[in-house]
Amino acid sequence: MTETRENRLKRLKMRSWRRGMKEMDLILGPWADGTLEELSPEDLDLLEDLLEENDQDLYRWIVSGGAPERLSPLLDRIAAHAQARFRG
Repeated sequence: MTETRENRLKRLKMRSWRRGMKEMDLILGPWADGTLEELSPEDLDLLEDLLEENDQDLYRWIVSGGAPERLSPLLDRIAAHAQARFRG
């Protein structure tokens, strides 16, 4: 059975907010709330891949860079959103 876009977005929001590391909850959750509906199916596929990564790696990549090339554009968007949020 094929998942509807609505169900996929709900699932991805839940996975963004329910990470194993609180810092990643606070970075990915708000980003997902404000951005997921704008993403293309290809970007959603990339997000699915990103959410399979280890939280410690994701956090390091967002804070310090060095992410795998295929994830870098999406991680850059997430990092920019987090920086804008935390700077007020």
